[in-house]
Amino acid sequence: MIGQFKFPKDDKKYSWTRHVVGKMQYYRISEGIVKRIIKMPKRVEKGIAEGTVACMKPVGSSKKKEELWVMYQPKGARKHIITSWRYPGTSPVRDVLPIPQDILDEIKNII
Repeated sequence: MIGQFKFPKDDKKYSWTRHVVGKMQYYRISEGIVKRIIKMPKRVEKGIAEGTVACMKPVGSSKKKEELWVMYQPKGARKHIITSWRYPGTSPVRDVLPIPQDILDEIKNII
């Protein structure tokens, strides 16, 4: 079926939270895109939650700029993927990324 979401599975490199799976469905982000952002990010910042990393890759056309973000927690050789989201426009460069409050509340409940 076209447009059917494929749920990511844990393996030796990545583990996925239910939260990130829900956000991937909501923002229409595939497992491959999330992995590509982690492997080849345009920008990497300190994550908003303690011990996390946020990485970004820009997407979209010249008229409609967007950024795809992924936040994960490194655990040895494995990356524990916590959340992903689309940021409309271009986010400012800083240590802490402005994340909507509802996403922050959900992240605090996971960790």
